[in-house]
Amino acid sequence: MNSTRQPIRWLIPLVLVVVWLGLGGAFGSYAGKLGEVSTNDQAAFLPQNAESTRVVEEQAAFDQQESLPAIVIWTTNDGSKVSEAQLSAATGALQSLVGTDGVEGRPSPAFRSQDGLALQGVVPLGTDLGDELAVALEEIEVAASKVPDTRIQLAGPAATQRDLGKAFAGIDGLLLGVALAAVLIILLLVYRSVLLPFVIIISSVFALGVAGAIVYVLADHDVVRVDGQVQGILSILVIGAATDYALLLTARFREELAHSGDRTAAAWASLRGSFGAITASAATVALGLLALLLSDLANNQALGPVGAIGIVCAVLTTLTFLPAVLALMGRVAFWPAKPRSVDAESGGHGVWRKVARWVDRRPRQLLMASTGFLLLGAAFFPALQSKGVPLDELFVNDAPSVAAQQTLGKHFPGGSGQPAVVIAGAEDLAAVRAAAAGTPGVAGAQVVAGTSDGQPLVVDGRVRIDAVLKDAPDSDAAKQTIDDLRDRLHATAADTRVGGYTAQQVDTQRTAEHDKNVIIPVVLAIILVILIVLLRSLLLPLLLVATVGLNYLTTLGIAGLVFEHGFGFSGTDASVPLYGFVFLVALGVDYNIFLMSRVREETLRLGTRQGMLRGLIATGGVITSAGVVLAATFAALIVIPLAFLAQIAFIVAFGVLLDTLVVRSLLVPALVRAIGPAVWWPSRMGRAIAREHPEPAHTQPFTQNQKAEVKASID
Repeated sequence: MNSTRQPIRWLIPLVLVVVWLGLGGAFGSYAGKLGEVSTNDQAAFLPQNAESTRVVEEQAAFDQQESLPAIVIWTTNDGSKVSEAQLSAATGALQSLVGTDGVEGRPSPAFRSQDGLALQGVVPLGTDLGDELAVALEEIEVAASKVPDTRIQLAGPAATQRDLGKAFAGIDGLLLGVALAAVLIILLLVYRSVLLPFVIIISSVFALGVAGAIVYVLADHDVVRVDGQVQGILSILVIGAATDYALLLTARFREELAHSGDRTAAAWASLRGSFGAITASAATVALGLLALLLSDLANNQALGPVGAIGIVCAVLTTLTFLPAVLALMGRVAFWPAKPRSVDAESGGHGVWRKVARWVDRRPRQLLMASTGFLLLGAAFFPALQSKGVPLDELFVNDAPSVAAQQTLGKHFPGGSGQPAVVIAGAEDLAAVRAAAAGTPGVAGAQVVAGTSDGQPLVVDGRVRIDAVLKDAPDSDAAKQTIDDLRDRLHATAADTRVGGYTAQQVDTQRTAEHDKNVIIPVVLAIILVILIVLLRSLLLPLLLVATVGLNYLTTLGIAGLVFEHGFGFSGTDASVPLYGFVFLVALGVDYNIFLMSRVREETLRLGTRQGMLRGLIATGGVITSAGVVLAATFAALIVIPLAFLAQIAFIVAFGVLLDTLVVRSLLVPALVRAIGPAVWWPSRMGRAIAREHPEPAHTQPFTQNQKAEVKASID
């Protein structure tokens, strides 16, 4: 029988490795192809039920040729007023673009600013240019440069979209390369092994390739929408999660291999021992991400299933490909290092024995100190302003479209190029236009004409009015003007709707606030249920959720201070706190699951006190390594020069490190140590443990004999 089973022991791992090599070869390139099916058109991700979104739908009927406007701005080289000759040359330059590839319809004539120091013109471009958008804008710049003694800048949606395209240009190669390099360096330092880090990275790349292929097909069939932000987060999330799960499994494999010496048996034992923790951890993240489907923001809805697909693929490679490779390689995987037991006198284990002794001797002091530190940081939570990112802070570096928008706002009304779009009934045109023009903060209201004689364009009994705002379109004053404009126009004609860029910002911010109130309780409930099922306790899951929630508030409080006083951000995107919550709470619970599932296993044998201490020693090194890896992978998002991703990178990286080094290492162990067996309430396990393994009194100081006993039990 043994001779029959022996080949089978090697056959299963070999087949799994071959299957994954085939999947990696077939789908590995898809992670780099997502740009082909992604869109950076921000209008595609507006709140589904907002007034500004309905305006976008109605507005399309008034565009005889749907277009993406590029705003050309001329200022004189010496800062003087523009001349008649320059005005005439600018108009001629604009008209020369008729028939140019990418230009839809006829550009507007050039017109002066009120101060006479600048000229402005609008060139309508096609909305489906893709990579050709940059070429079309270069053609505009060439034509505009024929106006003598002037400096040319391009603003408007087309210019912003070009800059976004440039920002996301490195998302396929640079971002992934930086993330993988960071992971490789950390793994080499952790394992001091040449082969194992590459095995783990290959496993994560296979997961990303399969996830990319699935998302590519879904996006190509319009099942999900993907933009550069979702694409970048998918890459980072899969690499980070797959590496974290791999660290947990390989640490268990190293432990089992040191005890038994049989690589196949060690692989199966490590799979059995870590399966529950890995699947439970993955479930918290995947279900937390899927809760984003409850959002009314389309980009949140897109991230939910895309991220969940990535997590599932990360789990699949970790539980199939990785143990198969370990079973085939055995000790060779750790070469030139040798696998050692967690009780060995080496490496980081000595550090975690010291931490465990500290927790055992002073649980209440540690509990108070760590909680106080977190509460102090959480007190600054109101400092994080989530009112949206101004246009001049949208990009981390200097973007041409931002500088152009600033020039536009300096010489023309602040809302030039981004008017409020009003859609009203034709019968209410006069009243609505008068009410719009008379609203404080509105510089003027112009009816969109349909004929050369200036008659209003009427579509299905509706007309369009463009209201130019006095203030910059991303300013608080402009947002207040939108609220005032809506109040006036709704009172004038109930079926009037107000949209445009500023209105979209207002609606997005309010929708994000609503989403937080809906999604955060759902995510907390999901995590709580998973923890209750895994730990078979009620009190402990409640305490764990409370600790990661406190970590989230502390992280956002410190982030608010750093963003304002360190990075110079005046605010964050409205979705940043929600993204931060989903990632930090779900991933923070991950580390508590890794820790407490091992603690429960040890507790069943040794009691709560020694179970907590031995669990901390056994998992301390691997969980800290996992936290550093995840923080490093999310920090890689800073290579994409967008404020949104830079803010997410800081929040997740800092929050994960805080959770790993303070919450999981000190706060949770001290909490469990201080409470004792009652922490497993209402499980019978707690009562049984209390009878079989009575805990020492916490209120009495340790005698020399007790100290020696504690040291010996931990060692």
